[in-house]
Order: sequence, then structure tokens, then C-alpha cells
Amino acid sequence: MEEPIGYLVFSFGEAIGVNPMALELAIIMIGALFLGLGFHRQNYQKSRYLAALGWIFMGLYFYLQSEYYVEISDPVLVLMTASALPGSIALAIWEIKNEKTPEALQWLRGCFTWAVVPYFVIFSVPYLNMALIQLTAESTELMLEFCGLGNYHIGEMMVARDGTPDVPVSEWDGNKLILTESLAKEGFYVQFFDSDGRVIVQFIMACSGLQSMIIFVGAIGALSSVSWKRRARGLLIALPTIYVLNMFRNAGIVWLTEVYPNWSLMGIEMFDFTHSYAAKVISLFAMFLMAIALFDLLPELHRHIMKILNPIFDVAERITGTSKSS
Repeated sequence: MEEPIGYLVFSFGEAIGVNPMALELAIIMIGALFLGLGFHRQNYQKSRYLAALGWIFMGLYFYLQSEYYVEISDPVLVLMTASALPGSIALAIWEIKNEKTPEALQWLRGCFTWAVVPYFVIFSVPYLNMALIQLTAESTELMLEFCGLGNYHIGEMMVARDGTPDVPVSEWDGNKLILTESLAKEGFYVQFFDSDGRVIVQFIMACSGLQSMIIFVGAIGALSSVSWKRRARGLLIALPTIYVLNMFRNAGIVWLTEVYPNWSLMGIEMFDFTHSYAAKVISLFAMFLMAIALFDLLPELHRHIMKILNPIFDVAERITGTSKSS
């Protein structure tokens, strides 16, 4: 049975003649626009209603991605994307109930706005998208070669088109300045070969670590009460560290996938285990440690995060208290 919300959204897009990728981009950018207006026009009396709409569009976009992560068996991202819509509805209700927007909620508006906008600018400009993928692949190759873990080479940049065979970028007649056609979920990619010419993995934009970096860009950039010098120091700590850690992550996935091609655990092969389970857990833990390190430099960031999490803690306490009493 097809997931009903996604079916309704994409049926609407088909009815108005908009392809799925363009529709998803429209949803996320409309969400960012409303949240941006709520963040930058905080004194506007109706800003909370703009922000509430922004949260719903934002949550809907991430929710629509869950089907893809189900297909590739990525349980961490399935959980995160599937919970985005109910979470965004809760934030929308919180927005509407507060005539005076709490400072932490105001920060969260800006956090999402300034994470989403640069990410999707890079995604929507093929030249930037491909440059980031190429840089990621070459950095991983350099790391593996430096560590003496084998001889690898990078294939030609490819385009995964929706409903038609993949082609090299050199044969693609699409617009390279702005993405105007619907691509498959992989989008642009390069294959990574071992010394025998076997494909080990393929690198896509999601392999770049940009998602992790952009979270910190949004979180730190939205601290409007903090001087730009302190925010710049925070970004100079976070971004290069994430980039280097991502190089190690990618190199580890490539090496383990090549060295243990027949390894499996409960039917999960090495690539899926390292990519969808081990690397996700390690990455989330690394981001947690990074946030703790930044809290000393930017205590305002810690204060906002704790205030946003307070309602969740309150609900958990009520559930725990109820279960104890019963």
C-alpha cells in the first residue's frame, strides 16, 4: 500500500504538471521563506503564523524523504525523517500559542532557515553539486593513498536521471547552472574503483558531510545576539573538524567494503552496516561531542537547545511518572 501523504502530495504535483524533484524543492524553499520571514521580521505581529506555516512545509519535505531511506534500509534516517512531520506540527502549535515568541524558538527559526537555504542552493546548482562530490571523492582517495590502504581511482561524473539510463555529465544536455529537470535520488555521482577496476562505492552529495556542516552553520549563524567574531570562531572550529572526520568516515567505509566483501550480519552486508548503522552512530556521537565543545565558546547555543528540548523532557517525565504510578 502506498504511503498516503506522499501519494496526495505527488498526485497534486502531477496534476499541476510539476515533477517530484521540483515539487520537493518548492516545498522546502517555501518553508525556508516563511521561517526566514518569521526570523528576520520578528517584530511583525503575525510572524508566528508565518513561522507555523514554515514549520509544516519544512516537516512535510523531510517526511517525504522517508520512503527513499526505507528503500535503502537506513533505519536512523527513516526514524528522523518520519518523525519530522509530527515534530513540525508540534512546533507550529507552539508558535501559534505564543503571542510573544520565546528567544529559543526565534533562534530555531533562523537555524533552519540558514541551514536549508545554502544547502539547497548547492543542491540546485549542478556545477556546485558536482564540485562538492568530486572534492569528496578526491579527498577520500587522498586519505586512503596516504594511509597505504590500496590503489583507487575515481570514475567519470555521472547523472542518474529519473526513468532513463544514467549518462556521463559530458553527454548530459541539462542545464548546469540551475537544475531544471527531475533526477533520480542519486542525482550526480562518481564511482570509486579499486586497482582491479571493480566498483567499490559511488559518491553522491550526501557523502560530503555537508548536511552535518550545514546544521552548525544554521545553529551558529542564527545566534543573532552573539558577535560575529565569536560566531566565526565557532564555525572555524566546527566546519574543518567535520570535513576531516567525514574523510575518515568515507575512507573507512571504502576500505572495509573492499576488504570484507563477503561479510554480513543478519543479512546486512558490510557496506550497508558501515554506512547505515556504524557510521551514522559514530557521526551522531561526534556531532554531540562537537556541540559540547562549542558550548564553552557559545553558551547561548546551549541555552537555546535546552529550552527547545524542555517540552520533550516534560512529556517524558509525565510518561515516566504515569507509568510509575500505575
